[in-house]
Amino acid sequence: METLAQFAPIAALMTVAILVSLLILVLSRLFGPWRPTERKTAPYESGMKPLGPANRRYSVRFYLIAVLFILFDIEVIFFLPWAVVFRDMGLYAFVAMGIFIFILTIGLIYEWKVGALEWE
Repeated sequence: METLAQFAPIAALMTVAILVSLLILVLSRLFGPWRPTERKTAPYESGMKPLGPANRRYSVRFYLIAVLFILFDIEVIFFLPWAVVFRDMGLYAFVAMGIFIFILTIGLIYEWKVGALEWE
């Protein structure tokens, strides 16, 4: 029970934040202007009329590139903790990150060679 008591301020803060957010949404809907027109509710595409339906099917390549971006982006996140403790760990940290970067580079070269980064 003592452990849960430590989280009471966080729970109270989250409750207050959710209640204030809901209150702002309700008040803006009640007192704010709400005059939807066809033009206001239409999807916006750079000031041009939309071409085709908004729920078109995307190529699997789009998802492949998105997953690759997330994969390499998350792997780059590992550089910051490494940079923080680099001097304390010395040669071991340098070799470990060198191997990590080498594996990343091999993966990137492979994706490049098989054409996964080409957009048609």
